[in-house]
Amino acid sequence: MRALAPHWGALLALALFLIAGLAVLDDYGVGGDEPLQRRTAEATLGYLSNGDLDAFFAGLTSKHNKFYGMAFEAPIMLLERGFGLENSRGVWLFRHTLIHIFYLAGGFFAYLLARRLLDARMLALFAMLTLLLHPRLYAHSFFNGKDIPFLAAFIVALYLAHRAFRRDTVAAFVLLGVGVGIAVNLRIMGVVLLAAIPALRALDLAFTSSWRERKRILLSAGAFALASLLTAYALLPYLWADPLGRAVEWWTTLSDHPYKAYELFRGTVYRSDPADYVPTWFAITSPPFALALGLIGAGAVLAGAVRAPRAAIRSGSLRFGLLLVGCASAPVAAVILLDANVYTGWRQLYFLWAPFALLAVVGLAALIRALGRARLRAAVYAAAGAGLAATLASMVLIHPNQQVYFSFAVDRAAPEYLRTQYVMDYLRHPMRQAFEWLSDNANLPPVEAAAMGGAYWDVNARILPDAARARLAGAVSFTRVWPSPWESWSRSDRALHRVQIYGNTILALERKDAPQAVYEATRRREPDDVGAYDVHRLDDAVALVMEPCAPAFIEKMGVVLRVTPVDPGDLPPWREGKREEPRDFPLLEFGAFFNGKCVASLPLPDYPIAEFRFVWKLLSREDARDAMRRAKENGRLLARSAYDLYLGDNEIVYVQEGCDPLDTERPFRVRMFYERGDGLQGERREWSREIHVFEFHRHGALLKDGACVALFPLPDDPVAGIETGQRTQDGNSVWEAAFSTNPERYAAAYRAVEGSEPVTRGAFDLHLLDGDLVYVKEPCEQADTEARFFLHVIPERVGDLPEARRKFGFDNLDFRFFLNGAWFDGKCAARVPLPDYPIASVRTGQFVGGVGEVWSAEFAVAEP
Repeated sequence: MRALAPHWGALLALALFLIAGLAVLDDYGVGGDEPLQRRTAEATLGYLSNGDLDAFFAGLTSKHNKFYGMAFEAPIMLLERGFGLENSRGVWLFRHTLIHIFYLAGGFFAYLLARRLLDARMLALFAMLTLLLHPRLYAHSFFNGKDIPFLAAFIVALYLAHRAFRRDTVAAFVLLGVGVGIAVNLRIMGVVLLAAIPALRALDLAFTSSWRERKRILLSAGAFALASLLTAYALLPYLWADPLGRAVEWWTTLSDHPYKAYELFRGTVYRSDPADYVPTWFAITSPPFALALGLIGAGAVLAGAVRAPRAAIRSGSLRFGLLLVGCASAPVAAVILLDANVYTGWRQLYFLWAPFALLAVVGLAALIRALGRARLRAAVYAAAGAGLAATLASMVLIHPNQQVYFSFAVDRAAPEYLRTQYVMDYLRHPMRQAFEWLSDNANLPPVEAAAMGGAYWDVNARILPDAARARLAGAVSFTRVWPSPWESWSRSDRALHRVQIYGNTILALERKDAPQAVYEATRRREPDDVGAYDVHRLDDAVALVMEPCAPAFIEKMGVVLRVTPVDPGDLPPWREGKREEPRDFPLLEFGAFFNGKCVASLPLPDYPIAEFRFVWKLLSREDARDAMRRAKENGRLLARSAYDLYLGDNEIVYVQEGCDPLDTERPFRVRMFYERGDGLQGERREWSREIHVFEFHRHGALLKDGACVALFPLPDDPVAGIETGQRTQDGNSVWEAAFSTNPERYAAAYRAVEGSEPVTRGAFDLHLLDGDLVYVKEPCEQADTEARFFLHVIPERVGDLPEARRKFGFDNLDFRFFLNGAWFDGKCAARVPLPDYPIASVRTGQFVGGVGEVWSAEFAVAEP
């Protein structure tokens, strides 16, 4: 308590922030990345428990999520489990509380660091308020579990850096290393400090001539580097198997991130950000008074360094000020020079506000020192306080959508101006506001009956209080439309509700035409186009119809509709010089599944249209039918199970005649066994195998004659065999099949021994062929090959055996049939190479675990 007593002002302010945060906690919805982060945390914890890398990848929504550190997410997941939080509302409110507490903790460390730098409580309190009263960061402090924890960790690391250089002990630098390692784990941009700290230690080394001092500096620098690297390594399990190789792969994501976004910036859509992208976003979305003070502070630090260059590179506040300037500017320069992929504003660089807020208080202190008169100093304090008050007022006015705050540097008054110039929103917590409106207006005239479940954004319905969810369950069905960040074909006659800030729409909720009525309208006419869906042109919309259909084909799918106007001048300003206007439609938002049908109605823009076309995100029926026909005609049947499996044109073709569309809802699992693992990484290379999981609606099609067809591409590297099937959610097998991808190889072996006398006859006839053992059975069924084969080779000299096998006296070459054989034309053949040492005899057969041998045979190998 004595230690905290000097900071009562900051603690009181934090208490007020916490009370306010808890009061508005339930005003914020779920951010778009939050469900994905939870899934990554679940996959990571599963990997820690079972070490199954394939299951880890299968649990990720995208493979690049493997590089998202779990220093924040994994503990939250463990706490959720510890507290038994299974209710969705409780899970999200708990998460939001912890994210916000981290944000406030970052503010407190900003206060402590400013207090150390300036030795002034009022200025330190100003630093804390400047950091916390940033509108965009404040909104994100409830639903952004990526960037806000990193911001807080970055501030803590800066505090520990100042403490370490003042104490100059190995223990202090070890603690700093742990802090920097955590920051690097949360966001790879933490390498800014990982590089800066050793650089400062190198300067200390250069300016001392004492061997004792040099030894201490080297020891502390080494301890820091070791602690930071070990911490980052320990907190990212993906690195464990191949630390160096995967660390290099991790680093490349900084400049070559797999996700590439189209970005609206100053009215132009970019795929690659212009050089001023980050500086401009930073300037127009930050409080102007803080920007001005931060620039003054940076100027004061640089001017001090010019006046006293020797002091600037020695220990002291001036050098730490230069560190702050470097931390605020170097990442921006790195992004520009590396052409790194930054998108949706500058949210990946929110941590820049930490050093900039501290520079703002340095700038305020510099102004106060420059003004000798007390009245002028008071005026500066008053102006700074007015800036904070104005920022707070703007946050209150646009609550709870501070995430789309813009300063007066851009026109905020013209209706829809901002939406046509800049990306308005990305994490989309306002979806909650759409659900709240629906729950309050549940007595609207019915629009249509369709289930609410299945949509990705329904998580924002589950965060609502129980009473609101109950009302929502009886509400009209609806289309949940969030306008594309830079465009919308939202029609005024369809709008039920809009969320607007500064007169700009950030979310529109529209009624959708009843799919049943749309379906009836399409039955009276021939489709305009046939593909994945039948396409019908209606008066002001395009109708899509699939029958038969499974829910996933509409719940999880989207399509890009590209419209070409009669007059190119009708296109929006940002499409100037283009021929068409694209729009990405999540199909569930514009349609429904009912009675085995999928129907969607996509609104068209209100200008005259010359033509439109689709870019489908799923397999067309024509492609599926052609692939099935070719595979059947070529007679390349690989296996029979719930699906008949054929070898197509470098792909596996799954075919089920008369299938139930609902049977396609379960994920399909494909385990590939490679002839060589050269192209694989880590454990997959050692085992020469990898697992893929695919969903039927992305790889398959439902044909009108009732057949289900799916295609799964084969890799370029030779594959020896494949196991595939479907599983339930709890992992139980629904059906499985295993087969060789090259049955001709084994058919050739069969033909080579056909008509010759086997070395022994039995369940399988056994032949010796060029040093290989060939198994032949005719007639044969798949069931005959399912039991595992054992193959024991007894050498003439035990010393010829591998060292690990000598104590047993024989070599164990047990195998699974589908990796060494194939079923074809009612016959089975397998070919297994025998060792090249002199062999006395061979014993082989099949066995079933827990049951015993199915059959066995033994024969002597004659001298050649």
